[in-house]
Amino acid sequence: MAENKKKPNPIDIHVGSRIRLRRTMLGMSQEKLGESLGITFQQIQKYEKGTNRVGASRLQNISSILNVPVSFFFEDAPGDRADVQSGLAEASSSNYVVDFLSSSEGLQLNRAFVKITDPKVRRKLVDLVKALAAEAEAESE
Repeated sequence: MAENKKKPNPIDIHVGSRIRLRRTMLGMSQEKLGESLGITFQQIQKYEKGTNRVGASRLQNISSILNVPVSFFFEDAPGDRADVQSGLAEASSSNYVVDFLSSSEGLQLNRAFVKITDPKVRRKLVDLVKALAAEAEAESE
């Protein structure tokens, strides 16, 4: 008889991936997050994969430690009413952001950028990146 392993719920997988995203954005290890919650890093791994469901009180603790509102973990969740109302363009653009922040370069850029406290310097950096992107696009045409 085939093993009847229950698949993780898509919402649990999504919440777990958002926990991982925020944790890595902050440069925090699974061990450090687990330590802050009084659980093992293996438990954090299971949450992040969606294998184990995160309870409400634990999610509240995680949101506090990672310094985001609980709603952060449900943004762009599958079956979310906002997904249906906003259409596919927004959903794909937010997936692009998640993909970018999950990449090595994206993480490095994000970590360095958040350390810049001067808003003028931040603005100049954004302008520089836009100019470089426009230049690259013009060259490829």
